[in-house]
Amino acid sequence: MRALVSGGSSGIGASACLRIAEAALARGSQPKIAVCGHQLTTTQEKVVRSIEAMGGIAIALSGDLGDPKVPSQLVAAAVAEFGGLDVLVANAGIASPGAICDLSIEDWDDMFSVNLRGAWLLAKASYPHLRESRGSACFTSSMSGQIPHAGSGAYSPTKAALTMLAQTLALEWAPDGIRVNVVSPGMTHTPMSEKMYADPQIKKAREAIIPLARIGEPVDIANVIEFLVSPLSAYVTGQDICVDGGFSKSILSHIPGRPSSKS
Repeated sequence: MRALVSGGSSGIGASACLRIAEAALARGSQPKIAVCGHQLTTTQEKVVRSIEAMGGIAIALSGDLGDPKVPSQLVAAAVAEFGGLDVLVANAGIASPGAICDLSIEDWDDMFSVNLRGAWLLAKASYPHLRESRGSACFTSSMSGQIPHAGSGAYSPTKAALTMLAQTLALEWAPDGIRVNVVSPGMTHTPMSEKMYADPQIKKAREAIIPLARIGEPVDIANVIEFLVSPLSAYVTGQDICVDGGFSKSILSHIPGRPSSKS
């Protein structure tokens, strides 16, 4: 199992690296994981060491996906090290809250350059290698790409576009035997959201509106990513799985006066 995971230094990406490695070993396959981050960090090195401690092979790669030259460089480095590629996990993303009409052109372009163009260029560079291995890809979108999220700046538009990019690739790549799917996390406790959930009142209020009554953890998302890139999902492509504890499907239950299962 030769995989490249962008945004693999921490949070969901780091958990995905570890989960893919664990599952590959359980299937009797040696994992070879390229753990990619914006820059080399101690957390990224920790992920690499953890994979190696399991018996896998891992390398740390870095680069700004907003730079159009970087995605192909990351793929080339991984392929040179591993001799090919079986899995692409396009997980890296950035967020910058704000009202749409308050954004500068630079803010808009920065978000799209990382969240959408970076993922597209990773896919484009990975395509010949995934075609050779008849591999798979998983894109990390967001619940905010399925439901408009006011105040999220360009985040919701980038994630909605990312989902459509992945689903278009799923159809274009299907004749080559390549599967492409999307995971859309809901409210999840990651380093990006750490400050938010450090406030116990906010955490409790959010948990109260989630049917499963808890905030997601990175491993919750990583489990779905691993499934989507593994042989277990061999007949699954073009799908967008929302991992949100049931929140996005609970909207009608919040209408005052409507019957509920608790009444």
